[in-house]
Amino acid sequence: MRHFSLWAMALLACLLLSCEPQEESVNPEDGISPGILDQLNALGFNTVDIEVKKIETGYIVEGDILLTQDQIMNMTPGSLLPTEEHYHTDNLVSGLPRTISVFVDMPQLYRDATDIAIARYNAENLNLTFQRVTSSSGADMVLRASPFWYFWFGILGSAGFPTASGDPFNQILLTRQFYDNVSNINGLATTIAHEIGHCIGFRHTDFMDRSFSCGGAPSNEGDGGVGANFIPGTPSGPDPGSWMLACGNPEGDRPFTANDQIALDFLY
Repeated sequence: MRHFSLWAMALLACLLLSCEPQEESVNPEDGISPGILDQLNALGFNTVDIEVKKIETGYIVEGDILLTQDQIMNMTPGSLLPTEEHYHTDNLVSGLPRTISVFVDMPQLYRDATDIAIARYNAENLNLTFQRVTSSSGADMVLRASPFWYFWFGILGSAGFPTASGDPFNQILLTRQFYDNVSNINGLATTIAHEIGHCIGFRHTDFMDRSFSCGGAPSNEGDGGVGANFIPGTPSGPDPGSWMLACGNPEGDRPFTANDQIALDFLY
C-alpha cells in the first residue's frame, strides 16, 4: 500500500506539472544557434563574459535587453568603441511633445515604485512625459512579472528599445523574486526608471566597460547594431551614480545625476 501511495503521488505531481500553464517556454542555452552568436559577436555584444539567454520571444543580451531573432539578424554591425559616457540608440521616441501611458500589472509595491520613477522623469520638464493608467487597453508601456524561470537564469528584468516608427518599447518585465521584499522602494523605482530609460532609447552609460558597475573583467558592449550615439554635453568616462549603469543593487537608489539630466534634456 505504501508503494502504491508513493507511485500515485508521483503520478499526480507529473500530471499537475504537465497541466500548469507556462508564461513562456524555457529553451536551453545550447539551443542558441552559432549563426545568432556569430551575429551578436559581429554586432559587438560580448557573448562570453555576458551570457546570452534564449527565451521564446527572442534573446536576452546585455543582461536586460530583449531582442528578437529578426532584429538581431537584420542589424548592421557598427564600428563604435567610444569612451564617452551617456549615449542613445538610433531609434528614439518621436511625435514630441508626447505623453507615454504606463500600466502596471503587478502588486501595489510596484505601482508605488512606478509612480516614483514617473515623478522623476516628469520633474525634468521634458517634452516626453509619463502617466500611470489603470487599464492596459491602449497603454504605451506595460510592466508585468517576468516568467518564473528568469529567476533561475539570474535575470532581474528586461526591456527593449524604441521602434523604427518612433514608439517606445511596450513591455518591461521584472523578476519578483528579486524585488518583492526590497526594503528601499526608491531602489525599485530606480530599476523601473532604468528599464523605462531603455524603452525610450538610452543605452548603459558604462557600455564601454561594464566592469565599472558589474565587476569582473573589462567588457565592452559595442554598438550592438542599434546605435550608441554620444550625447553632447556629457563627460568622458563613467558616471558613478547614473541611473543607466549596467548593474546595480535592487536596494540601491540612483536618482538622476546632473549628467543624466543633461542627457535627458538633450534627447527630450
